[in-house]
Amino acid sequence: MVGGAVTGITGGGADASAGATPSVARNGATVAEVIYQWPTGDPAEVVRAFDPPDRPWDAGHRGVDLAHGTGAPVLAAADGVVVFAGTVVDRPVVSVDHADGIRTTYEPVTPVVAAGQRVQAGDVLGHLAAGHCFMWQPGCLHWGARRGRDVYVDPLRLVGAQVVVRLLPDDVGLP
Repeated sequence: MVGGAVTGITGGGADASAGATPSVARNGATVAEVIYQWPTGDPAEVVRAFDPPDRPWDAGHRGVDLAHGTGAPVLAAADGVVVFAGTVVDRPVVSVDHADGIRTTYEPVTPVVAAGQRVQAGDVLGHLAAGHCFMWQPGCLHWGARRGRDVYVDPLRLVGAQVVVRLLPDDVGLP
Protein backbone atom coordinates (compact mmCIF):
# COMPACT_ATOMS: atom_id res chain seq x y z
CA MET A 1 0.00 0.00 0.00
CA VAL A 2 1.24 3.48 -0.82
CA GLY A 3 -0.39 5.23 2.11
CA GLY A 4 -3.82 6.68 2.18
CA ALA A 5 -6.23 8.98 3.85
CA VAL A 6 -9.11 8.57 6.22
CA THR A 7 -11.84 11.16 6.23
CA GLY A 8 -14.05 12.13 9.09
CA ILE A 9 -16.45 14.93 9.88
CA THR A 10 -16.66 17.61 12.49
CA GLY A 11 -19.65 19.72 13.43
CA GLY A 12 -22.91 19.72 11.56
CA GLY A 13 -25.25 17.71 13.73
CA ALA A 14 -28.71 17.00 12.37
CA ASP A 15 -30.09 20.15 14.03
CA ALA A 16 -27.16 22.45 13.27
CA SER A 17 -28.32 25.96 12.48
CA ALA A 18 -24.89 26.55 10.92
CA GLY A 19 -26.41 24.90 7.85
CA ALA A 20 -28.63 27.92 7.21
CA THR A 21 -27.85 29.71 3.99
CA PRO A 22 -27.50 33.51 3.94
CA SER A 23 -30.66 35.59 3.82
CA VAL A 24 -29.22 38.31 1.56
CA ALA A 25 -27.60 37.68 -1.81
CA ARG A 26 -24.52 39.55 -3.02
CA ASN A 27 -26.67 41.74 -5.25
CA GLY A 28 -28.77 42.76 -2.23
CA ALA A 29 -31.80 40.66 -3.15
CA THR A 30 -33.54 38.83 -0.35
CA VAL A 31 -33.00 35.08 -0.42
CA ALA A 32 -35.05 32.64 1.58
CA GLU A 33 -33.22 31.16 4.54
CA VAL A 34 -33.01 27.41 4.16
CA ILE A 35 -31.91 25.09 6.94
CA TYR A 36 -30.28 21.89 5.72
CA GLN A 37 -29.93 18.56 7.46
CA TRP A 38 -28.16 15.32 6.65
CA PRO A 39 -30.00 13.21 4.03
CA THR A 40 -29.00 10.17 6.09
CA GLY A 41 -30.78 11.46 9.21
CA ASP A 42 -27.70 11.58 11.41
CA PRO A 43 -24.22 12.68 10.35
CA ALA A 44 -22.65 9.95 8.23
CA GLU A 45 -19.10 8.89 7.50
CA VAL A 46 -17.73 10.57 4.38
CA VAL A 47 -16.50 7.84 2.03
CA ARG A 48 -15.40 10.27 -0.67
CA ALA A 49 -15.12 14.04 -0.25
CA PHE A 50 -16.16 16.89 -2.55
CA ASP A 51 -13.49 17.47 -5.21
CA PRO A 52 -14.77 19.93 -7.82
CA PRO A 53 -13.03 20.22 -11.18
CA ASP A 54 -11.09 23.34 -12.16
CA ARG A 55 -13.32 23.77 -15.22
CA PRO A 56 -16.95 22.65 -15.58
CA TRP A 57 -16.11 20.05 -18.23
CA ASP A 58 -13.19 18.45 -16.36
CA ALA A 59 -13.36 15.30 -14.25
CA GLY A 60 -14.00 15.72 -10.55
CA HIS A 61 -16.31 14.66 -7.75
CA ARG A 62 -19.24 17.08 -7.66
CA GLY A 63 -20.66 15.93 -4.36
CA VAL A 64 -19.89 13.71 -1.40
CA ASP A 65 -20.35 9.99 -0.89
CA LEU A 66 -21.84 9.14 2.50
CA ALA A 67 -21.86 5.72 4.15
CA HIS A 68 -25.49 4.58 4.26
CA GLY A 69 -27.03 1.12 4.20
CA THR A 70 -28.58 -0.24 1.02
CA GLY A 71 -32.36 -0.03 1.39
CA ALA A 72 -32.15 2.70 4.05
CA PRO A 73 -34.39 5.75 3.66
CA VAL A 74 -32.88 8.86 2.08
CA LEU A 75 -34.32 12.11 3.41
CA ALA A 76 -34.87 15.54 1.89
CA ALA A 77 -32.06 17.74 3.18
CA ALA A 78 -34.37 20.78 3.25
CA ASP A 79 -37.83 21.94 2.21
CA GLY A 80 -38.23 22.10 -1.55
CA VAL A 81 -39.83 20.80 -4.72
CA VAL A 82 -38.84 17.53 -6.39
CA VAL A 83 -37.74 18.42 -9.92
CA PHE A 84 -36.65 14.94 -10.98
CA ALA A 85 -37.33 11.42 -9.76
CA GLY A 86 -36.30 8.76 -12.22
CA THR A 87 -33.39 7.06 -13.93
CA VAL A 88 -30.29 8.72 -15.36
CA VAL A 89 -28.36 6.29 -17.55
CA ASP A 90 -28.45 3.24 -15.25
CA ARG A 91 -29.14 4.61 -11.77
CA PRO A 92 -32.14 6.02 -9.93
CA VAL A 93 -31.82 9.71 -9.01
CA VAL A 94 -33.87 12.27 -7.09
CA SER A 95 -33.28 16.04 -7.39
CA VAL A 96 -34.87 18.75 -5.22
CA ASP A 97 -34.88 22.53 -5.75
CA HIS A 98 -34.76 24.68 -2.62
CA ALA A 99 -35.86 28.30 -2.06
CA ASP A 100 -32.26 29.55 -1.80
CA GLY A 101 -31.44 28.50 -5.37
CA ILE A 102 -29.63 25.29 -4.40
CA ARG A 103 -30.53 22.01 -6.10
CA THR A 104 -29.65 18.88 -4.16
CA THR A 105 -29.30 15.52 -5.87
CA TYR A 106 -29.35 12.06 -4.33
CA GLU A 107 -28.21 8.83 -6.00
CA PRO A 108 -28.68 5.93 -6.31
CA VAL A 109 -32.09 6.40 -4.71
CA THR A 110 -35.20 4.47 -5.71
CA PRO A 111 -37.78 7.27 -5.43
CA VAL A 112 -41.04 7.26 -3.51
CA VAL A 113 -41.68 10.86 -4.62
CA ALA A 114 -42.58 12.34 -8.00
CA ALA A 115 -41.51 15.43 -9.93
CA GLY A 116 -43.54 18.46 -8.85
CA GLN A 117 -44.10 17.15 -5.33
CA ARG A 118 -43.36 19.49 -2.41
CA VAL A 119 -41.24 17.97 0.34
CA GLN A 120 -40.18 19.11 3.78
CA ALA A 121 -36.80 18.56 5.41
CA GLY A 122 -36.70 15.00 6.68
CA ASP A 123 -39.34 13.62 4.30
CA VAL A 124 -38.38 10.29 2.75
CA LEU A 125 -37.40 10.78 -0.90
CA GLY A 126 -36.73 7.11 -1.50
CA HIS A 127 -34.47 4.26 -0.49
CA LEU A 128 -30.78 3.77 -1.18
CA ALA A 129 -30.22 1.37 -4.05
CA ALA A 130 -27.14 -0.77 -4.53
CA GLY A 131 -24.56 0.12 -7.13
CA HIS A 132 -22.58 3.11 -5.88
CA CYS A 133 -19.25 2.87 -4.05
CA PHE A 134 -18.81 -0.80 -4.91
CA MET A 135 -15.87 -1.08 -2.53
CA TRP A 136 -17.87 0.32 0.39
CA GLN A 137 -20.31 -1.90 2.22
CA PRO A 138 -23.11 -1.82 3.18
CA GLY A 139 -23.61 1.00 0.67
CA CYS A 140 -23.21 4.71 0.10
CA LEU A 141 -25.20 7.71 -1.01
CA HIS A 142 -23.89 10.30 -3.46
CA TRP A 143 -25.20 13.70 -2.34
CA GLY A 144 -24.64 16.61 -4.68
CA ALA A 145 -25.53 20.31 -4.50
CA ARG A 146 -25.31 23.08 -7.04
CA ARG A 147 -26.38 26.66 -7.54
CA GLY A 148 -27.51 27.46 -11.06
CA ARG A 149 -26.43 25.27 -13.96
CA ASP A 150 -22.82 24.48 -13.13
CA VAL A 151 -21.73 26.00 -9.82
CA TYR A 152 -21.29 22.95 -7.62
CA VAL A 153 -21.05 23.46 -3.87
CA ASP A 154 -19.86 21.13 -1.13
CA PRO A 155 -23.04 19.70 0.44
CA LEU A 156 -21.25 19.32 3.78
CA ARG A 157 -21.06 23.10 4.02
CA LEU A 158 -24.86 23.18 3.87
CA VAL A 159 -25.02 21.25 7.14
CA GLY A 160 -22.13 23.12 8.74
CA ALA A 161 -19.76 20.13 8.62
CA GLN A 162 -16.15 20.02 7.59
CA VAL A 163 -14.23 17.07 6.24
CA VAL A 164 -11.06 16.31 8.13
CA VAL A 165 -8.44 14.41 6.17
CA ARG A 166 -5.83 12.50 8.15
CA LEU A 167 -2.90 11.22 6.10
CA LEU A 168 -1.57 7.81 7.01
CA PRO A 169 2.04 6.65 6.72
CA ASP A 170 2.86 4.17 3.96
CA ASP A 171 3.14 1.23 6.37
CA VAL A 172 -0.32 1.66 7.93
CA GLY A 173 -3.32 -0.05 6.35
CA LEU A 174 -6.67 1.65 5.97
CA PRO A 175 -9.35 0.71 8.51
